[in-house]
Amino acid sequence: MASDSPEPVFDEVIHAPVRLRICGLLDTYGTVRFDVLRDTLGVSDATCSKHLKTLADHDYVRLDKKACDGGKAYKVTWVRLTREGKAAFQSHVAALRQIVAGQAA
Repeated sequence: MASDSPEPVFDEVIHAPVRLRICGLLDTYGTVRFDVLRDTLGVSDATCSKHLKTLADHDYVRLDKKACDGGKAYKVTWVRLTREGKAAFQSHVAALRQIVAGQAA
């Protein structure tokens, strides 16, 4: 019988505070614009970009640039968790829950 609970796996890539918050926001809200993510986290463009690059390098997030509505000349970057990223985040949260409960992770 398959379990609905993810296997607890502590993930060093996700565990960094900004990356953990990014994954939490994306897991909750789905696809989020880069500027909204940056402003919600209260970090600089460079900091947000650096952490997104790390997550993207591990295939945890996907970045899509799309033309802005209204015919503007600039593109907006949208960020979302990949299937692998969602699974890794949920496994990491399960591992954190084990740690909080006093169990070995």
